[in-house]
Amino acid sequence: MLEFRTQGFNGYAVKYSPFFDSRIAVASAANFGLVGNGRLYVLDLTPKGIVAEKWFDTQDSLYDLAWSEAHENQVVVAAGDGTIKLFDIALDQFPVQVWQEHKREVFAVHWNLITKDTFCSSSWDGTIKIWSPHREDSLVTLPTHSCTYSAVFSPHSPSLLSSVSSDSHFRLFDLRTPASVSNHLTLTIPLHASPQGPIAPRFQQNLGAAAPSEALTHDWNKYRSHLIAAAGVDRHIRTFDIRAPGQGPISVFAGHDYAVRKIAWSPHLSDVLLSASYDMTCRVWTDGNGAVNYGGKVLPGGFGEELGRMDRHTEFVMGVDWCLFGAEGWCASCGWDERLLIWDVREFIGGARYGEE
Repeated sequence: MLEFRTQGFNGYAVKYSPFFDSRIAVASAANFGLVGNGRLYVLDLTPKGIVAEKWFDTQDSLYDLAWSEAHENQVVVAAGDGTIKLFDIALDQFPVQVWQEHKREVFAVHWNLITKDTFCSSSWDGTIKIWSPHREDSLVTLPTHSCTYSAVFSPHSPSLLSSVSSDSHFRLFDLRTPASVSNHLTLTIPLHASPQGPIAPRFQQNLGAAAPSEALTHDWNKYRSHLIAAAGVDRHIRTFDIRAPGQGPISVFAGHDYAVRKIAWSPHLSDVLLSASYDMTCRVWTDGNGAVNYGGKVLPGGFGEELGRMDRHTEFVMGVDWCLFGAEGWCASCGWDERLLIWDVREFIGGARYGEE
């Protein structure tokens, strides 16, 4: 396990570069993001450990970041003052572009993985905006009418964009549809609705009816284009099949003691999910990879199985990300303990059969 100290700054998000397996960026904030400056760290993994290649200081907290999919040296950050800033690590301290249309804190940014010429942002002001790095104004504004903690493009379609919000709903937008009254909104899933159909008895017996609570994070499965996972304040991670939204959750991952702050599906294995929580742990899960019939019928699901946990953080774990390159277990996590940790999930799984489909 490798460690880097973000001295004086509490980590909020960590992302591996999509171009280099040795480059990592961390978005951080002073005073736990409540007041004060932010700092973007660009770090290199070297034979001598983790070395800070560069850092950029900002006037307000940084809550999220996304590497450009088109330019290896550029990274965009989400700031507490409502701005979005684009930095080029080959240049000096100042951002190469600043956008300010959001009315409140920007809490998430995500780059389009397919077309690579747009990225999105979501804010506490109840909107999602789509941007081009070559335009001064946003391309599209999508209202959610609720504090939106997470917005991401689908890794399978450049036109699909999703979000989860404080109102406990997953929203799917299809930019190919006419804007009209719906503003491209094509699907809404209440994340805490009671399961329906054949999986209902199992969930109702073990989980019961879930009261709505804020959804903080979600992610698309990298191999199953219909599968998403969402999590938040109620400590549970739920997976849904967007082809059959009325069926409710396919599987539920229960085990965290406090809110789940970040989840990420593995880029290597279709059934493996990584989570970070306020309970100071990161956990590795499998959904069994058997809850969905690819003929379109939802089969009985169940509870996700915890494969292992990493508990070396000493404060809230806020960010986690998988390495896209090399061995399938390497990942990074950051938290309010001012530490970035690089670790291999296989070291924390014990006797579990990790990696087998």
